[in-house]
Amino acid sequence: MKLKQRIARFILKCAGWTAEDRQRDIKHCVMVIAPHTSNWDFVMGKLAAIAEDRQGRFLIKKEWFFFPFNLFFNWIGGIPVDRKGGRAHMTAMLAEKFQQAPELCLAITPEGTRKPNPDWKKGFYYIAIKSQVPIVITRIDYGKKHVGIDEVFYPTGDETADIKAVKEYYRHTTAKHPENFRLE
Repeated sequence: MKLKQRIARFILKCAGWTAEDRQRDIKHCVMVIAPHTSNWDFVMGKLAAIAEDRQGRFLIKKEWFFFPFNLFFNWIGGIPVDRKGGRAHMTAMLAEKFQQAPELCLAITPEGTRKPNPDWKKGFYYIAIKSQVPIVITRIDYGKKHVGIDEVFYPTGDETADIKAVKEYYRHTTAKHPENFRLE
């Protein structure tokens, strides 16, 4: 076991948390991470990914990629994005990254905000479809103090039904701020 993995597991244990990656063999995926109601979600998710030896990547505004922050964000898995090109451009760029990378697990919080938002952004879905990769359901459950990389969902192309099905996986998950997590 790697040193950083041991350290991450130790930190989680000290905080009373556990992590489990039930989809260890899936090396190309879009990881949907919810609920997202606190900045602590990133910390807990990243610790769990390291503890489970999962190289989770995430999107971050390209404006944050300047010295010395670019070194840090590259190190923890940040992928700089330019939103000016529009959604279609970003989806195509990420699909290309999936084709080029031998392994890429892209973590996305579909709520897009830490405030209540039952209308999830669908970028994760379009990226998975365009890249022809599965969606891996990842839960950050504050009630159980557990981060689970749990289920695999293969998009069918029926966007409405698929988004509804993905949301259903989170029905019994407790957010850090439950009042800000809506699935309607």
